[in-house]
Formats: sequence, C-alpha cells, structure tokens
Amino acid sequence: MKLLNVGFGNMVAAGRIVAVVAPDSAPVKRLIQEARDGGHLIDATAGRRTRAVLMMDTGHVVLSAVQPETIAGRMQNEE
Repeated sequence: MKLLNVGFGNMVAAGRIVAVVAPDSAPVKRLIQEARDGGHLIDATAGRRTRAVLMMDTGHVVLSAVQPETIAGRMQNEE
C-alpha cells in the first residue's frame, strides 16, 4: 500500500483515491457538508484553507490544504 502525503504529515492510501477536485463549486461544497453530517469527513488541513478535496472509494471525503495539481504530481511520482 502506497501512502500519499496530503500535507502537514498527513497521509492517505494512494490506491483508494477516486478523485481530487477543487473545493470551489457548489456540488463539491454540498458533498463536503453531506460527508460532515454523515461522519465521513476527514479534515487534514491543519487549520488552513481547503485547496483540494479527495474523494475516496470508501465514501470518505478528505480535505487538504495542498493544491490539487500538487497532489496529482505526487501521485505520478509515486508510480
């Protein structure tokens, strides 16, 4: 299992990521709120601004303070 750094020493299983998106659109904001209400939200921002939202195959939603492009680059470097 490969772990991917999503900022501030927080790691997620790289093989479990379904999508990495920006948090700006209304559907993504709704998805975040639904995950928060359902107890499936993982906040890995360390109190910083959310810049990327990772959707996992388990239904969890992970918030990251790292840009989506940076996360994508880290995923490509892992392969």
